[in-house]
Formats: sequence, structure tokens, C-alpha cells
Amino acid sequence: MLTNPVVVSVLVLTVLSLCRVHVIFALIISAIVAGVTANLSITDTVNTMIGGMGGQAQTALSYVLLGIFAAMIAHSGITTILINKLLAMKKKSKILLLFMFAGIACLSGTLIPVHIAFIPILVPPLLLFFNYLKMDRRAMACALTFGLKTPYIVIPAGYGIIFHGIITSEMNANGMKIAQSQIPLAMLIPAIGMIVGLIIAIFISYRKPRSYGEDDPMAAFAEVSAASEGDKRKLHLKDYITLASILIALATQLMAGSLVLGALAGIIVMFAGRIATLGEGEQLVQDGVKLMGAIAFVMLIASGYATILKETGAITSLVEAVDSIVGGSKLVAAIVLLLIGLLVTMGIGTSFGTVPILAAVFVPLCMLIGFSPLATAALLGTAGALGDAGSPASDSTLGPTSGLNADGKHDHIWDTCVPTFIHYNIPLFVFGVIAALVL
Repeated sequence: MLTNPVVVSVLVLTVLSLCRVHVIFALIISAIVAGVTANLSITDTVNTMIGGMGGQAQTALSYVLLGIFAAMIAHSGITTILINKLLAMKKKSKILLLFMFAGIACLSGTLIPVHIAFIPILVPPLLLFFNYLKMDRRAMACALTFGLKTPYIVIPAGYGIIFHGIITSEMNANGMKIAQSQIPLAMLIPAIGMIVGLIIAIFISYRKPRSYGEDDPMAAFAEVSAASEGDKRKLHLKDYITLASILIALATQLMAGSLVLGALAGIIVMFAGRIATLGEGEQLVQDGVKLMGAIAFVMLIASGYATILKETGAITSLVEAVDSIVGGSKLVAAIVLLLIGLLVTMGIGTSFGTVPILAAVFVPLCMLIGFSPLATAALLGTAGALGDAGSPASDSTLGPTSGLNADGKHDHIWDTCVPTFIHYNIPLFVFGVIAALVL
């Protein structure tokens, strides 16, 4: 089992990432290691990886379009209103700010379809304010990752509809019938684990003040004071058009079931409302690609890596290798299945892409051991979500880093991936096992 391509390649990915190798190079090397370990030639491995990159083409395109949409929203100036209100808070509480950003992140995947694109727009202007509060940015990374991840696990709206739909269709396709309306109930207990992790991160792990170097405290204080005392920007016609574009993007996404069409609809409204002119379009597109292009490319490589694992049968052989040690025990089976989910998702970085890969071997095994449909859904959904927080290739970690590292003082691995791995994967694992045993 220790020579399984999944195990070997994820270990390589983890070591390279902890050694600060860029996630793109770490993913490519890990994918090659997976292929070679599965007895493919390097040429075949690379060809398989390239051929499989199309599996996340829609996600990558939607991220780029959402980046352009977010750049247009920033160009409209409406984000300045929110930033000024945050800077002018009478009670400058780190705790309140962390929960506020966790809430904003929750909205980004449910009601306002910009996903992680809001982070590099909203967070960098506030970094000096964070420094003034001596906020540990690891707490903010945990708050943002919580908001990006928890809603799709349990809330049947936005990305949650997509995630729950994947679980339902894959379970039905593999012989276990379940209604999509049952998935939120199955995922409620794992979601409670996420809340526990957030509370621990904010109130225990990262509550102490942290300094970020040479920033002048007086300069930060002056900025905060100026925001408190300066003229307040009021809503203009273009702001209402911007809000309308966000609502239209959300409505289009929900009706068409497509992030691409939703983002495109929002962009068209912004151009039609003259929030951005055609002459400004080229620069805004470049800004949007800068915001989300690298993350989109990571998603493509992760899809190629997932294709290698799937086509070589590495995941199936891993499940078969551990099947003999389960011995009919639901507790052992739940632990082993979630460990496999953690390994796979850590490598490919997408819970949405992990579920179809795992379902083909998880569902028959769950039926054999005697898990109920609700328990199976909880296991499959939790196994897919495990590793999403903490994975170097996950949008749930790449997004927070894109904003918090705008001044080069926040490390992707040690300040985002490691903290989110500890505070979310551990409680998610524990509560996922509980869900599998009680449902």
C-alpha cells in the first residue's frame, strides 16, 4: 500500500510544498511521480496529464471570467464604500472583523457569485489596517477558507447545489438511491466540525497579536483615522448598476447552472451600463487574468493529475488494498475511507472533482459493509471535502493567499495551508466519522 501511486505522489507533493516549491512545479512533479510509480513512461504520463487538463476547463474559464467580473466591480468603486466602512469601525475588533470576512466569503459562494475573486480585490487595501490591529493573518486565512468551504458542504445554494448534485448523481449511478434534498442533512454534522475549527482558530490558536515587520504603526493609525473622519462616499447610479449586474449574474448562474454564463452575464451588464467602456476593457481583462489566471492554471494541472490517478487505477487499488483490513467494522471502514479521501483531495485540490473519482469504489464498499444512504453520502461528501482546506492546489487556500500575500508577508504553505489543514481537516475528519456511525 505504501508504494501506491496516490500515497507516493501525495507525499511528494506535501514535501515539495513544505519546502516552498511553487505549487505549479510541485503538482507537475507529483503527477509525473504518480505516473512513473504506476509503470507509465514519463512521456505517457505527461501526455495523460495534458489530455486530462480539460476536465477542469469549465472551472478554469469560470475563474478567469469571475476575475474579470471582480476587476470590473473594483473599477466601479463600490468596494471603496465597504472598505471605508471597515476602516471607520468605531470598535476596531479583530474578532468582529474575522467573523465579518467569514460571512462575506460565505456569501461569495451562495448569493454573490464571485467566489474567491473578491479576495484580491477587498483584502489588499486592508492589510495595513490588519497590521494596525496586529491581527495574525493565519486567523484571517482560516476565516476566509471557512466561508469558501462550509457553505457548499451543507447549504443547497450556489456551489452547494453543484456539490450536492454531484454526490446524488454519483451515488445513484453506482447503485445507491438518494434524493438531493437529503444531502444537507447528511452533511450537517461534518459542517458542525467546520464551525468548531473556526472557533478554535479565532479564539485559541491565533488570538495573540502578531507583528508583520517594518510597517510604521503611526502611518497605519493615520490611515484608519483618515477613513474615520473623511467624507463618506454615497451610492451613485453606477453603484446601483453594479449591484444589478451582481444580481443578474447570480440569477443567470442559478437558472443556467453555469458559472461561466453567470459571470458573462454580469460582465455584459457592466459594459452595457457603461461601468466600463470598451476602451477600458482590455486593461480590465488583463487585471482580471492577473487576479485569477494563476489559480485557473493550477486547477487545470490538478485535473491532469487526477486523470493520471484515475486512468492508472491507483485509487481503486488503494481501496482494494485496505478492504482486507476493514473486517466489516463500520468504524474502521469510515476512518479508512476518509483517509483515502484526504489523500486524493490533498493531491488534486478539488472536492468537486474528487467525488466522482471516489464514488465508484466507495459506494459498493459502503453497501457491502451496511452503511445507510445518508451515512454513505456523509462519507462521500466529507471524503471529497477533506483536503480541500490545506491542499496547496485548492482554491480554498489559493484564494486567501492571493489577498493576504499582496505585500509579500504571508506564506502560502505555512500561513494558509498548514493552519487550514489543522483547523478544518481534523475536525471534519472526526465529525465525518461520527456522521457515518449515527446516520
